[in-house]
Amino acid sequence: MNEFIHKRDKILIIDNNPDAIRSLANALPAQFTKLVATSGAKAFDLLSAAPELPSLILLETHMPQLDGYAICSQLQTDPRYQDIPVIFISSSNEIKEKVAGLERGAVDFITKPFDPGEVLSRVDVHLKIFNLQQELKRRQHDLEDLVEAKAKEVTDMQLATIFALVRLTDRRDDKIGGHLERTQLLCASLARKLSETPKFQNRIDEAFISSLFKAAPLHDIGKVGIPDHIYLKPGRLTPEEFATMQHHTQIGAQTLEKVLQKFPDNLLIRMGVEIARYHHERWDGQGYPEGLSGEAIPLSARIMAVADVFDALRMVRPYKKPIPHKDSVAVIREGRGSHFDPDVVDAFLSIESELENLYPAAGWSSH
Repeated sequence: MNEFIHKRDKILIIDNNPDAIRSLANALPAQFTKLVATSGAKAFDLLSAAPELPSLILLETHMPQLDGYAICSQLQTDPRYQDIPVIFISSSNEIKEKVAGLERGAVDFITKPFDPGEVLSRVDVHLKIFNLQQELKRRQHDLEDLVEAKAKEVTDMQLATIFALVRLTDRRDDKIGGHLERTQLLCASLARKLSETPKFQNRIDEAFISSLFKAAPLHDIGKVGIPDHIYLKPGRLTPEEFATMQHHTQIGAQTLEKVLQKFPDNLLIRMGVEIARYHHERWDGQGYPEGLSGEAIPLSARIMAVADVFDALRMVRPYKKPIPHKDSVAVIREGRGSHFDPDVVDAFLSIESELENLYPAAGWSSH
C-alpha cells in the first residue's frame, strides 16, 4: 500500500439508495472503514459525532430534501470539514452538472453505472493527495513550533541581557534594593484590582497582568545611561541635572524599541517600551517626556506611575528618609486626578492596607 494511504482511512458514503451504497462499499478494499449516511441530515449528525473525521466522501448528487450539491456547499463552508475531499456519484453525464459539482468544491465526478476498478482508482488518487496534504500540514506545524521555540530562545536571551542591565542599575544605589520586585507586585496587584471593575474587565486579562508583572522592572532601564554624579547625588538636583535625569525615559524606550523591532508581536517588550517612556507622565498633562494627559497615557504606564511613586515614598533615597505608610497613601490620594489616573488611585486605595506588608521587612516604620 502506498505510504500515503493508511489503513485507518475512513470513507463516508452518502446516498439514499441502499443498492448504490452496497455497490460502492463492495468496490472499496476491506482495510478501509466505511461509514454510511442515507441523507444529508444523517451525514452531518454522523460527522459531528465522529471522534475521527473521514478521509474522503463519496456523495450522490440527486437525493430528496438536501441534494449532493447543497451538502457539498455546506461542507465547504464549515472549517471542520472543508478539507475532506468529496467525489460526486451521479447517473448524469452532463458536463454542466460536473462543472456545478466542481464549483461547489468537489474534487472528482464518477458516473453511474460505475466500474469498481474506476472507483478504486479515483479513491486511491484522492486519498494519496489528501494524506499527503495532511502530512505537509503536520510538518509545517512542526516547523512553525520549532521556529517559535528558537525565536523564544533568542527572546529569552535578549530579555536576560536587558534584565541584567536593570539589575545593574538597581545595585548602583544599595539603599533602594528590592525596588524592582516591589513595583512588580504593586503593578500586578493594581492591575488585578482594576480588572474587577466594569470599565477594565474587558481590557485587563491574565495576559495583560502577566506581561505587566514581567515588564515592570524595565521602567527605569534608561537610568543605566545617567551619570553617577546625578543618579546618586545626595540632594536636590539642579534644573540642568533634572533635565538629564528626565532623559532616562527616552533612553530606556529607545533601548527596548530596538528589541521590539526584531520581535514586534512581543507584548512584554511592547509594554516595557510604554512603561519606560511614559511612567513619568501625569494625568493632568504636566509630566514628561511628552506631556501626555488622561487616557492618552498607556494604561500600563498609568499603573506604573502609582506603583513607582508609592515605592519611592516608602524607600530611603539619597535626599530623604522613608515616608510612613499612612503619609505615603495620603500623597497618592492627593494626586488623584492630577498626577494619577483616578481609577488607578481608587484601586490603590482599596488595597493599600495589603500593600503595607511589603515594607516592614526592610526595617522601615509604617506608622
